[in-house]
Amino acid sequence: MQVALATLAAVGAGMVNSLAGGGTLLTFPSLLAIGVPALSANVTNTIALLPGYMGGIIAQRRELSGQHRRLSAFLPAGLLGGITGGVLLLATGERLFRALVPFLILLATALLALQEPVRRWLLRHIAGPVSRGGAGSPRSESDPASRGGTARYPAGLEGLAVPMVALAAVYGGYFGAGVGVILMAVLGLLVHDSLGRLNALKQTISLAANCAAAIYFCFSGKVVWPVVAPMAAGALAGGWIGGRLAGRLSPSLLRWSIVAIGFTVGIASFRR
Repeated sequence: MQVALATLAAVGAGMVNSLAGGGTLLTFPSLLAIGVPALSANVTNTIALLPGYMGGIIAQRRELSGQHRRLSAFLPAGLLGGITGGVLLLATGERLFRALVPFLILLATALLALQEPVRRWLLRHIAGPVSRGGAGSPRSESDPASRGGTARYPAGLEGLAVPMVALAAVYGGYFGAGVGVILMAVLGLLVHDSLGRLNALKQTISLAANCAAAIYFCFSGKVVWPVVAPMAAGALAGGWIGGRLAGRLSPSLLRWSIVAIGFTVGIASFRR
Protein backbone atom coordinates (compact mmCIF):
# COMPACT_ATOMS: atom_id res chain seq x y z
CA MET A 1 0.00 0.00 0.00
CA GLN A 2 2.86 2.37 0.76
CA VAL A 3 4.50 1.69 -2.60
CA ALA A 4 1.14 2.10 -4.32
CA LEU A 5 0.61 5.49 -2.67
CA ALA A 6 4.08 6.70 -3.70
CA THR A 7 3.52 5.44 -7.26
CA LEU A 8 0.14 7.16 -7.50
CA ALA A 9 1.74 10.41 -6.35
CA ALA A 10 4.43 9.95 -9.03
CA VAL A 11 1.74 9.55 -11.70
CA GLY A 12 0.24 12.83 -10.53
CA ALA A 13 3.68 14.45 -10.47
CA GLY A 14 4.46 13.36 -14.03
CA MET A 15 1.12 14.69 -15.20
CA VAL A 16 1.36 18.09 -13.52
CA ASN A 17 5.02 18.50 -14.52
CA SER A 18 4.05 18.08 -18.18
CA LEU A 19 1.22 20.60 -17.83
CA ALA A 20 2.15 23.13 -15.16
CA GLY A 21 5.15 22.06 -13.02
CA GLY A 22 5.44 21.44 -9.30
CA GLY A 23 5.24 17.64 -9.24
CA THR A 24 7.74 17.38 -6.38
CA LEU A 25 5.13 19.01 -4.13
CA LEU A 26 3.10 15.81 -4.58
CA THR A 27 5.77 13.12 -4.38
CA PHE A 28 7.98 14.48 -1.59
CA PRO A 29 5.10 14.85 0.96
CA SER A 30 3.76 11.43 -0.08
CA LEU A 31 7.10 9.82 0.82
CA LEU A 32 7.06 11.63 4.17
CA ALA A 33 3.49 10.42 4.73
CA ILE A 34 4.47 6.75 4.35
CA GLY A 35 7.23 7.15 6.93
CA VAL A 36 10.34 7.77 4.81
CA PRO A 37 12.78 10.09 6.66
CA ALA A 38 12.95 13.58 5.16
CA LEU A 39 16.48 13.36 3.78
CA SER A 40 15.91 9.90 2.28
CA ALA A 41 12.59 11.09 0.82
CA ASN A 42 14.34 13.96 -0.97
CA VAL A 43 17.12 11.72 -2.28
CA THR A 44 14.67 9.04 -3.44
CA ASN A 45 12.41 11.63 -5.05
CA THR A 46 15.30 13.09 -7.08
CA ILE A 47 16.19 9.70 -8.56
CA ALA A 48 12.61 8.55 -9.16
CA LEU A 49 11.50 11.65 -11.07
CA LEU A 50 14.61 11.84 -13.26
CA PRO A 51 12.98 10.15 -16.31
CA GLY A 52 10.46 13.00 -16.53
CA TYR A 53 13.21 15.50 -17.38
CA MET A 54 14.44 13.22 -20.18
CA GLY A 55 10.96 13.07 -21.66
CA GLY A 56 10.71 16.85 -21.62
CA ILE A 57 14.00 17.23 -23.49
CA ILE A 58 13.02 14.66 -26.13
CA ALA A 59 9.80 16.57 -26.70
CA GLN A 60 11.70 19.86 -27.15
CA ARG A 61 14.81 18.64 -28.99
CA ARG A 62 14.08 20.84 -32.01
CA GLU A 63 14.33 23.93 -29.81
CA LEU A 64 17.89 22.94 -28.84
CA SER A 65 19.07 23.13 -32.45
CA GLY A 66 21.87 25.68 -32.85
CA GLN A 67 22.45 26.02 -29.09
CA HIS A 68 25.57 23.85 -28.88
CA ARG A 69 27.80 26.73 -27.75
CA ARG A 70 25.42 27.58 -24.92
CA LEU A 71 25.07 23.95 -23.90
CA SER A 72 28.85 23.58 -23.74
CA ALA A 73 28.90 26.43 -21.20
CA PHE A 74 25.71 25.79 -19.23
CA LEU A 75 25.79 21.98 -18.91
CA PRO A 76 29.09 21.89 -16.96
CA ALA A 77 27.68 24.64 -14.71
CA GLY A 78 24.51 22.57 -14.18
CA LEU A 79 26.50 19.41 -13.44
CA LEU A 80 28.83 21.18 -11.01
CA GLY A 81 25.93 22.94 -9.27
CA GLY A 82 23.91 19.72 -9.03
CA ILE A 83 26.71 17.70 -7.47
CA THR A 84 27.47 20.58 -5.07
CA GLY A 85 23.82 20.68 -4.00
CA GLY A 86 23.83 16.91 -3.49
CA VAL A 87 26.96 17.08 -1.34
CA LEU A 88 25.44 19.91 0.72
CA LEU A 89 22.24 17.91 1.20
CA LEU A 90 23.98 14.86 2.61
CA ALA A 91 26.28 17.07 4.71
CA THR A 92 23.20 18.77 6.20
CA GLY A 93 22.13 15.65 8.06
CA GLU A 94 18.64 14.34 8.80
CA ARG A 95 17.87 16.52 11.83
CA LEU A 96 18.75 19.86 10.22
CA PHE A 97 17.16 18.96 6.89
CA ARG A 98 13.93 17.98 8.64
CA ALA A 99 13.92 21.42 10.29
CA LEU A 100 14.42 23.04 6.86
CA VAL A 101 11.65 21.06 5.14
CA PRO A 102 8.76 23.49 5.88
CA PHE A 103 10.81 26.43 4.55
CA LEU A 104 11.85 24.49 1.42
CA ILE A 105 8.26 23.41 0.69
CA LEU A 106 6.95 26.96 1.11
CA LEU A 107 9.78 28.36 -1.02
CA ALA A 108 9.03 25.86 -3.78
CA THR A 109 5.32 26.66 -3.53
CA ALA A 110 6.01 30.39 -3.78
CA LEU A 111 8.18 29.82 -6.86
CA LEU A 112 5.39 27.82 -8.47
CA ALA A 113 2.90 30.60 -7.67
CA LEU A 114 5.27 33.09 -9.35
CA GLN A 115 5.71 30.95 -12.46
CA GLU A 116 3.05 32.66 -14.56
CA PRO A 117 4.02 36.25 -13.57
CA VAL A 118 7.64 35.36 -14.38
CA ARG A 119 6.56 33.97 -17.75
CA ARG A 120 4.60 37.14 -18.58
CA TRP A 121 7.57 39.29 -17.54
CA LEU A 122 9.88 37.21 -19.74
CA LEU A 123 7.55 37.57 -22.72
CA ARG A 124 7.58 41.36 -22.34
CA HIS A 125 11.32 41.39 -21.67
CA ILE A 126 12.13 39.30 -24.74
CA ALA A 127 9.67 41.15 -26.98
CA GLY A 128 11.21 44.56 -26.17
CA PRO A 129 14.47 44.24 -28.13
CA VAL A 130 12.66 42.45 -30.97
CA SER A 131 10.13 45.22 -31.48
CA ARG A 132 12.84 47.89 -31.39
CA GLY A 133 14.98 45.92 -33.83
CA GLY A 134 12.07 45.31 -36.18
CA ALA A 135 12.65 41.56 -36.32
CA GLY A 136 9.89 39.02 -36.27
CA SER A 137 11.49 36.89 -33.58
CA PRO A 138 14.58 36.89 -31.39
CA ARG A 139 17.71 35.87 -33.25
CA SER A 140 19.30 32.59 -32.33
CA GLU A 141 22.93 32.21 -31.37
CA SER A 142 23.61 30.82 -34.85
CA ASP A 143 22.97 34.30 -36.29
CA PRO A 144 26.32 36.14 -36.30
CA ALA A 145 24.54 39.43 -35.76
CA SER A 146 23.07 38.18 -32.50
CA ARG A 147 26.48 37.40 -31.05
CA GLY A 148 27.32 41.05 -31.09
CA GLY A 149 24.34 41.70 -28.84
CA THR A 150 21.93 44.63 -28.72
CA ALA A 151 21.82 47.55 -26.35
CA ARG A 152 19.84 45.40 -23.98
CA TYR A 153 21.74 42.15 -24.60
CA PRO A 154 25.49 42.84 -24.64
CA ALA A 155 27.64 39.85 -25.52
CA GLY A 156 29.06 39.50 -21.99
CA LEU A 157 25.68 38.79 -20.41
CA GLU A 158 25.63 35.14 -21.49
CA GLY A 159 28.98 34.71 -19.75
CA LEU A 160 27.46 36.21 -16.59
CA ALA A 161 24.61 33.69 -16.85
CA VAL A 162 27.00 30.74 -16.32
CA PRO A 163 27.70 31.34 -12.58
CA MET A 164 24.04 32.26 -12.03
CA VAL A 165 22.99 28.96 -13.65
CA ALA A 166 25.47 27.11 -11.42
CA LEU A 167 23.97 28.71 -8.29
CA ALA A 168 20.45 27.76 -9.40
CA ALA A 169 21.67 24.21 -10.03
CA VAL A 170 23.00 24.03 -6.45
CA TYR A 171 19.43 24.58 -5.25
CA GLY A 172 18.27 22.02 -7.84
CA GLY A 173 20.64 19.39 -6.46
CA TYR A 174 19.70 20.23 -2.88
CA PHE A 175 15.90 20.23 -3.15
CA GLY A 176 14.90 20.93 -6.72
CA ALA A 177 11.24 21.96 -6.58
CA GLY A 178 10.84 25.30 -8.35
CA VAL A 179 14.34 25.36 -9.84
CA GLY A 180 12.84 25.72 -13.33
CA VAL A 181 11.34 29.09 -12.41
CA ILE A 182 14.73 30.33 -11.17
CA LEU A 183 16.52 29.09 -14.29
CA MET A 184 13.95 30.66 -16.61
CA ALA A 185 14.30 34.01 -14.86
CA VAL A 186 18.11 33.87 -15.17
CA LEU A 187 18.08 32.78 -18.82
CA GLY A 188 15.35 35.23 -19.80
CA LEU A 189 17.28 38.10 -18.26
CA LEU A 190 20.74 37.26 -19.60
CA VAL A 191 20.28 35.21 -22.79
CA HIS A 192 18.75 36.65 -25.97
CA ASP A 193 16.43 34.10 -27.60
CA SER A 194 12.81 32.99 -27.88
CA LEU A 195 10.90 31.69 -24.88
CA GLY A 196 10.57 28.21 -26.39
CA ARG A 197 14.33 27.86 -26.95
CA LEU A 198 15.08 29.16 -23.46
CA ASN A 199 12.61 26.65 -22.00
CA ALA A 200 14.39 23.78 -23.79
CA LEU A 201 17.70 25.09 -22.45
CA LYS A 202 16.20 25.21 -18.95
CA GLN A 203 15.01 21.60 -19.23
CA THR A 204 18.48 20.44 -20.26
CA ILE A 205 20.20 22.27 -17.40
CA SER A 206 17.65 20.85 -14.94
CA LEU A 207 18.36 17.34 -16.22
CA ALA A 208 22.13 17.88 -15.85
CA ALA A 209 21.78 19.15 -12.26
CA ASN A 210 19.44 16.35 -11.23
CA CYS A 211 21.52 13.67 -12.98
CA ALA A 212 24.66 14.79 -11.17
CA ALA A 213 22.90 14.80 -7.81
CA ALA A 214 21.13 11.48 -8.52
CA ILE A 215 24.35 9.65 -9.41
CA TYR A 216 25.93 10.92 -6.19
CA PHE A 217 22.85 9.90 -4.18
CA CYS A 218 22.98 6.35 -5.58
CA PHE A 219 26.04 5.67 -3.43
CA SER A 220 24.79 7.47 -0.33
CA GLY A 221 22.94 4.60 1.30
CA LYS A 222 19.92 6.91 1.71
CA VAL A 223 17.85 5.77 -1.29
CA VAL A 224 14.67 3.78 -0.62
CA TRP A 225 15.16 1.54 -3.66
CA PRO A 226 11.89 -0.46 -3.45
CA VAL A 227 9.87 2.63 -4.43
CA VAL A 228 12.25 4.08 -7.05
CA ALA A 229 11.28 1.87 -10.01
CA PRO A 230 7.49 2.07 -9.42
CA MET A 231 7.70 5.84 -8.96
CA ALA A 232 9.82 6.26 -12.10
CA ALA A 233 7.32 4.20 -14.09
CA GLY A 234 4.48 6.23 -12.58
CA ALA A 235 6.16 9.52 -13.48
CA LEU A 236 6.61 8.38 -17.09
CA ALA A 237 2.99 7.26 -17.29
CA GLY A 238 1.83 10.53 -15.76
CA GLY A 239 3.88 12.52 -18.27
CA TRP A 240 2.23 10.59 -21.11
CA ILE A 241 -1.22 11.18 -19.60
CA GLY A 242 -0.44 14.88 -19.17
CA GLY A 243 0.62 15.10 -22.81
CA ARG A 244 -2.63 13.49 -23.90
CA LEU A 245 -4.65 15.86 -21.71
CA ALA A 246 -2.82 18.98 -22.87
CA GLY A 247 -5.41 21.46 -24.09
CA ARG A 248 -8.22 19.79 -22.14
CA LEU A 249 -7.09 20.77 -18.66
CA SER A 250 -6.27 24.29 -17.56
CA PRO A 251 -2.56 24.50 -16.59
CA SER A 252 -3.39 27.57 -14.50
CA LEU A 253 -6.08 25.74 -12.51
CA LEU A 254 -3.75 22.77 -12.04
CA ARG A 255 -0.87 25.02 -10.94
CA TRP A 256 -2.97 26.81 -8.33
CA SER A 257 -4.28 23.48 -7.05
CA ILE A 258 -0.68 22.35 -6.48
CA VAL A 259 0.11 25.73 -4.87
CA ALA A 260 -2.78 25.18 -2.44
CA ILE A 261 -1.50 21.67 -1.65
CA GLY A 262 2.03 22.99 -1.18
CA PHE A 263 1.02 25.72 1.23
CA THR A 264 -1.14 23.26 3.18
CA VAL A 265 1.74 20.77 3.46
CA GLY A 266 4.19 23.54 4.35
CA ILE A 267 2.01 24.90 7.15
CA ALA A 268 1.31 21.38 8.43
CA SER A 269 5.09 20.75 8.51
CA PHE A 270 5.56 23.87 10.62
CA ARG A 271 2.88 22.69 13.04
CA ARG A 272 4.58 19.29 13.35
